[in-house]
Amino acid sequence: MNATAWFPHPLLSAALLGVWLLLHNSLAPGQILLGGVLALTISRFVARVWPEPVRLRRPGLWLRYVGRLLGDIVIANLQVAWLILARPPAQLRPAFIALPLELENEFAIAVLAATITLTPGTISIEFIPDQRRLRIHCLDVADEAALITLLKNRYEAPLKEMFAPC
Repeated sequence: MNATAWFPHPLLSAALLGVWLLLHNSLAPGQILLGGVLALTISRFVARVWPEPVRLRRPGLWLRYVGRLLGDIVIANLQVAWLILARPPAQLRPAFIALPLELENEFAIAVLAATITLTPGTISIEFIPDQRRLRIHCLDVADEAALITLLKNRYEAPLKEMFAPC
């Protein structure tokens, strides 16, 4: 059996092992062994439904993207808390919007949908493949066009830059 069969997604395996060790707060040999076995097993199961490895064109941009996302999550939490505590519910302007996508990589689209869902106040509802749109529900929308521009510039553009086309 070759290395690709044992390690179909080496970065996923490494990340799973790292998360396992962080969650257990231990570098004991037993934890490393158990985490390694789980990481390899999960990686091999994932390979059945995710056969192609993800190819990043600019991996350094990934760290900047994650940092921006973490900052946006904190800010969005504060904004949502302010909206809920300071405004009566009747003043909220919830809306469904359709975000037109330029992304072609399926993994990049999934990352964009997860990014939107992770940010409080927004949730990805569905991907409409024939229209190349992502339907999103937002808690409070003052200007739909401005929100679409923000999402495209802040999240879609870096993802388009990071992921190689399929």
